Amino acid sequence: MMPVGIEAINVFGGSACLDVERLAVHRQMDMDRFANLLMKEKTVALPNEDPVSFAINAAKPVLDGLSPDERAKIEMVITCTESAFDFGKSMSTYVQDLLELPRRCRLFELKNACYSGTAGLQMAVNFVLSQTSPGAKALVVASDLSRFLMEEGGDALTEDWSFAEPSSGAGAVAMLVSDTPYIFQVDVGANGYYGFEVMDTCRPSADTEAGDADLSLLSYLECCEQAFLAYQERVEGADYRATFGYLAFHTPFGGMVKGAHRRMMRKFGKVAAKDIEADFVRRIVPGLTHCQRLGNIMGATLPLALVSTIEHAEIEEATRIGCFSYGSGCCSEFFSGVATVDGQARVRSLGLKDQFDQRYALSMEEYETLLRESGVVKFGTRNASPYAGAMSGACKGTSAGPRLYLKAIREFHREYEWIA
Repeated sequence: MMPVGIEAINVFGGSACLDVERLAVHRQMDMDRFANLLMKEKTVALPNEDPVSFAINAAKPVLDGLSPDERAKIEMVITCTESAFDFGKSMSTYVQDLLELPRRCRLFELKNACYSGTAGLQMAVNFVLSQTSPGAKALVVASDLSRFLMEEGGDALTEDWSFAEPSSGAGAVAMLVSDTPYIFQVDVGANGYYGFEVMDTCRPSADTEAGDADLSLLSYLECCEQAFLAYQERVEGADYRATFGYLAFHTPFGGMVKGAHRRMMRKFGKVAAKDIEADFVRRIVPGLTHCQRLGNIMGATLPLALVSTIEHAEIEEATRIGCFSYGSGCCSEFFSGVATVDGQARVRSLGLKDQFDQRYALSMEEYETLLRESGVVKFGTRNASPYAGAMSGACKGTSAGPRLYLKAIREFHREYEWIA
C-alpha cells in the first residue's frame, strides 16, 4: 500500500487569550470542579476574526513552503467547521481565493460537530489513495470558534454557559495531505468508527450552543470504547496499552480525556490506579499541552492534540500514535498512524509555543467588552465593519509575516485585509 498522510501541518491559535482560572473566579464557579477541567487558557476570537481568517492564518505558512509546482498539485480544499456563517456558500471558496490556489480544484465544506476535522482528513486520505489523479494533494483546514454573547447593556451572558465558557476556545489547524507524509503516516485501513443519534450537544442557532453535559460525557465514553473495539476487529492483535506509543484524544477539556483513558485502561488493560496515572502522564499529557492553552476548538481539536503529541513526545524512532475523534450528535473514530524523528523536528520548527505566548492577554474587563461587541459579526450579518476596539493592539502580524483579519461585510460578502 502506498504511503499517505499529513505532509505538512500548522496551527493558528488566535490573537488574544484569557486566563481561565481568572474567569472561573470572576464567575464564582466551584473551583474544585473547575480544577477537573485541566485548563489554563483559552483563545478568544476578536470581532474582526472569523473562521476564514483563522483558516488562512493557519494554512498560509503551509503553502509558503511549497514550490509553484507543488501548489499546483492541490486539487481539493476541504474546510471543516461548525462555525460557518452561511448555509450554502462554503468557506473553502474564500480559502482558495485568499491563498491564490488553482481554480481547477474541488471546494467544499464538512460539518459534523467536533468530528469534522477527522472526516476531512479521512476524505483527503482516500482521495490520495484512489490515485484518480496521481500526485495530487488535498488541503484540509479545520477552523472553529466560540462566541459568547453578553446581554445588551447588561452583565449577564445570554445563555447559562456554566463550565462550557472556560473550556470553549478558538483556533484552526491546516493539514496538507499527500503521498509524502512527512509529519504523520496514516495506517491505511486501521479505522474503527461508531455513531448513533443522540442529543448531547447541538447549535440550535449559529451563535449559541445547547445540550446535556452529562449525556455528552456518557456518549463520549461509549464511543471511545466502541470505536476502539471496531478498530481491534480490523487490526489483528491491537492492544490499547501496548500498540500505541502515544494517544491523541479529542479534548473538550483535559479532565474528560483523563476519565476516558482511565476507563479504557481498566477495561482493556486491567491496570492498577497508580499505573493508570503514570500512563496518563506518559502517553496522554503530551497531547493535552496545546489544548490546555487554546481550549476546545471543535473540529480542529483532535488535529491540535495530534500536533501537540508529536511535538512533546519522546520520539527516537518511528512511533505509532492512536487517535480518538468524537463529534456530538454523534460520530466517532479511532485510527492510528506513525510519527518519526524527522516529522517531530518539522513540527517543532513551527514555534507554536512562541506563537501562543505572543497572544494578547485579555483582562476580565476587556473580555466582557468583547462579549458585548462580538454580536456585530454574528450569523446572518448583512453589513458590518468589525473593529477590535480597545483590543486593537492584538491585531498585528508577527516576525513570520502579516496576519489576515476581517475588514468588512458588504451585502453578506466578507472582505479581508492583511495587517503587518
